[in-house]
Amino acid sequence: MEKEQTIEAFSALAQPSRMDAFKLIVMHEPEGIAAGEISRLLDIPQNTMSAHLAILSRAGLISSVRHSRSIIYRARFENLRAAISYLLKDCCAGHPDICTPLITDIVPCCPPKEEFNG
Repeated sequence: MEKEQTIEAFSALAQPSRMDAFKLIVMHEPEGIAAGEISRLLDIPQNTMSAHLAILSRAGLISSVRHSRSIIYRARFENLRAAISYLLKDCCAGHPDICTPLITDIVPCCPPKEEFNG
């Protein structure tokens, strides 16, 4: 991810309603969530939410697909990962001890699920 794309991604998240919407979309993976449901759950008018979702979409953080009369939103984890990676790639500056605590804090939040091999 390039510098400008990273700035756009973090700028899109730098607003409380958009951050809440993105977190809600992430919580509804992998099936996604309808725009109307996002608006209802966050108690934000649909036209306002539509503008917020458009900003998140232009930033590459979410994607949408029409399903009947609804628009279903899903998170684009690859772009979120790229933005975070862009910040972390050179943060160590030759000193891994600088980034190790940050990476250690991130890992426990989302342990990988073990696959059932029964």
